[in-house]
Amino acid sequence: MAKELSAVRKSVLPQGGDTWATIAQRELPGTAESDAVSMLQSWNLHVFMRAAGGVGRMRGDNPILPSDVIFIEPPKA
Repeated sequence: MAKELSAVRKSVLPQGGDTWATIAQRELPGTAESDAVSMLQSWNLHVFMRAAGGVGRMRGDNPILPSDVIFIEPPKA
């Protein structure tokens, strides 16, 4: 069982000012930007669905923090 747990999903830590689009361009080259952003968001619901901090901030604000772990591949089957 321990051997099964040793597989690790590929992930990155965001660079300062990163957005879904900049991470998509850097980590998923060759994929249409809108498709790559959608994939990243679906693989990272822990970040994408997090409420943007602060009262009155719009949902469109960049919710990605430099300390977030961003998965750049889908979950293992």
